[in-house]
Amino acid sequence: MSDIFLKRIYEPYDEMDGCRILVDRVWPRGISKESAKLQYWFKDIAPSPDLRKWFCHKPELFPEFRSRYLDELRSDDQKQNLMRQVLETAANEQVTLLYGAKDPVYNHAVVLHEELMNQINGESL
Repeated sequence: MSDIFLKRIYEPYDEMDGCRILVDRVWPRGISKESAKLQYWFKDIAPSPDLRKWFCHKPELFPEFRSRYLDELRSDDQKQNLMRQVLETAANEQVTLLYGAKDPVYNHAVVLHEELMNQINGESL
């Protein structure tokens, strides 16, 4: 099993990123498709539009956001299929999940990464 990393899409591309997967629902401002160097854009793995708008990247709402997003990840078939694709890719090569949020701690990619790592370690679902 290779590793799964998190990286802000605005950080420079590195060959060591391996398979680059954008996990935001909305395309990041100021980033061209060419400079993103993506293999995949899994926009449907991101939180639902209603949840994303409710959270609005407010740190004080993060615990509740985390809980609601985990519920979505665990109950939505499309999100489950995309997570399976990430895990299958990570079985063969390094994967870097890319996100656009400014805050590296209070964002959905952190929750997604945690859930994927829990699945790798057999602690979830």
